Amino acid sequence: MKLITHNMLTSNIIKGVTKGFPLIIAPTKVEVKEVDFNPDFVNKMLTKIDYPALYQAANSVGHGEGLPEQLGDDVKDNTDLLKALHNAMLQVEVIEGDLVCPESGRKFPIANGIPNMLLLENEVET
Repeated sequence: MKLITHNMLTSNIIKGVTKGFPLIIAPTKVEVKEVDFNPDFVNKMLTKIDYPALYQAANSVGHGEGLPEQLGDDVKDNTDLLKALHNAMLQVEVIEGDLVCPESGRKFPIANGIPNMLLLENEVET
């Protein structure tokens, strides 16, 4: 699971959960896989993601180097920062572990890089 994917997942669909984002990552296996750098794509995605959640996720898996706590207005022209963001969003992959709901503690397993977000019948909001 790439961290860009993590940035779009929530557990708000669990009955009674109102604060299900960002999910906590409890990794047991993380890999970095080379992806071609595309600064235009990185810039475009920055308008769609929750940066504080990405920052927290990258740090929680040990790959937050080069990322500032907050983004400034100079991101578009800062190649080093764009490369660090590219690395965090697209190259760092959680292969095994769990995603944990910050409110309920419900664990969603990650196996072979794929998070299983399926709920039990009694967990579904009706």
